[in-house]
Amino acid sequence: MFRKTVLFALALTMLSGLASAMTLDEIVAKAVEARGGRDALLAVKTVKITGKVHMPNGMEAPLVWEWKRPNKLRSEVTIQGMKLVQAFDGTTAWMIMPFRGNTDPQEMPKEQAQRMEEQADFDGPFLDGATKGYKLELIGKVDEEGTEAYKIKVTNKFGDVTYYYLDTDYFLPFKEEGKRTIRGQEIEFESSIGDYKKVGGLLIPFSTESKAKGSQQGQSVTFDKVVLNVNLDDSLFAKPAPKPTPAPATAEGK
Repeated sequence: MFRKTVLFALALTMLSGLASAMTLDEIVAKAVEARGGRDALLAVKTVKITGKVHMPNGMEAPLVWEWKRPNKLRSEVTIQGMKLVQAFDGTTAWMIMPFRGNTDPQEMPKEQAQRMEEQADFDGPFLDGATKGYKLELIGKVDEEGTEAYKIKVTNKFGDVTYYYLDTDYFLPFKEEGKRTIRGQEIEFESSIGDYKKVGGLLIPFSTESKAKGSQQGQSVTFDKVVLNVNLDDSLFAKPAPKPTPAPATAEGK
C-alpha cells in the first residue's frame, strides 16, 4: 500500500511538472509582453537613438541609429571626424566608408546587406516572427552563466541561426549567440544584453557587448537617449546620388 501511495505521489509530481512547463508560444507571448506588449510596440513608428560605441582599444565613437517602419534603418558612427554610414531603405542596403578613401555611397555585399535588413526589423523575431520568415524552436530550460533561462533557436529567412537566452523570471533576452559570415569567413559570436530601461512604455536595453566566441575582448554599445515617434524623413534612408566628378581644368582655366 505504501509503495502504491509513493508511486501515485511521484506520478502526480511528474504530471504537475508537465502541466507547468511552458510552451514556445507561451514564452514568446511573455517576451512580447515583457517589452511592453504588442499594441505598444506596434504604436512605435520611428525610433532615434544616440549613444557611443566602445572599442577594445579604449576609443569611443558617437553613434546615431534611426529606425522607421516598415523596415528602414540608418546608422552613423563618427570616428576621427569621419562619418561611417550604413542604411537600409526597405529594399537596398548601402554604406559610406570614408576610411576606404571613398565618400560615395556603395551597395553592401550580400551577407552584410542581409544583416542590415534583419536589424531594420525593430520588433525582432518574437513579434509575428512566422510572417516575417523566422522559424523559432524551443531548446529548453538551461542554466546560462548562473541564470535560469529559456533557450530559443531562431532561424531567419536567410538561414542564419541565433540562439536567444530569456530570463525565466522576466522573459527578457540577456544573451544571444550564433554564427555569421563576414567577408567570406564564418565567425561565432556572443552578445550580452542588459541595462533595460523604460521608454514610452517599452523596455529597451541600453547596453550590448558583442565579441567573437571565446575572445576576451569585444565591442560594446551604450545608449544615452532613446526617442520614440520622432519625425524622420524617408530621404534619410535613401541611397544618395554619387557626388559629381569635377570637370578637368582647361588651359584657359589655369
